[in-house]
Amino acid sequence: MVKLPDGVDINNLIDDLRIFSWEAADILLQYSQILNKSADRTHIIKNNNEKDPVTIADLEVNDLIIKRMQSKYPNIGWKYLSEENAKVDLNNCDINSEWVWILDPLDGTKDFIQGTGDYAMHFALNYKKKPILGVVLIPDRDELWMANGDNVWCDRRDHINRKLKTFSNKSLCEMTLVTSKNHSNPTLMNLIDKICFKNVVIMGSIGCKIASIIRGESDIYICLSLPDKSSPRDWDFAAPEAILKTAGGAVTNLENQELCYQKPNLDQGGIIIASNNKKMHAEICSQIKEIIKKYDIYPFIS
Repeated sequence: MVKLPDGVDINNLIDDLRIFSWEAADILLQYSQILNKSADRTHIIKNNNEKDPVTIADLEVNDLIIKRMQSKYPNIGWKYLSEENAKVDLNNCDINSEWVWILDPLDGTKDFIQGTGDYAMHFALNYKKKPILGVVLIPDRDELWMANGDNVWCDRRDHINRKLKTFSNKSLCEMTLVTSKNHSNPTLMNLIDKICFKNVVIMGSIGCKIASIIRGESDIYICLSLPDKSSPRDWDFAAPEAILKTAGGAVTNLENQELCYQKPNLDQGGIIIASNNKKMHAEICSQIKEIIKKYDIYPFIS
């Protein structure tokens, strides 16, 4: 069982996270339906940044989760780091705190606006800069993925839990890759082409991608960020990592090193690999690294 601050019961905390998450699902589904029915989206999209849009749904879920947690746990010394608050003031959270909740109220905002259904809410508790609890909510699939450090499960509103798949050993060419819809780049596409995966699935939201791995619909996810370009940040990976690792998978950089959270810039750059089998993960990283070197795909690698 994971360590928690004094006065916090894990079962009560999980129950609260479940309640708060389904409240968030109602907000996201409500605005998703409005977007699907309305040609005028200007009243829902709150900025003019096409690369990083923000909607009313982002802001309302952000406020809901933080206010619910602060109200229920007013005297616990943990801090809150959220994407939306960081956009306003990156210094509004003590990232050096031992206990930090990391929130992405709407991962996959572009997909949310486009109506694909591939969007999620991420919420994770970091202890000493490592995610130990994770929540990934996928409203359009009626899925609430939760990990408590020992177990991972998927709740539905009808309380029927999804049975987890048993992961099998596969070579790279036997794997199905799940990759980005809105954040691809030619370097990543070149790498995917050279690996020759059995199948490639295009999907938004890192949370949705990781859930597809746990469901057994895909086997691996590769995130490749180019130098001097935008990278995923802590709120993109913390909750998905907590869930996939608890389910028996792994999330590391190309060197098979664990991700480092709560750095000053909060970036998760370079090459990140998520796979469904922690026993095979080091070998998977090694094989991908050799392919990169052979074809000089990512020359910035040491």
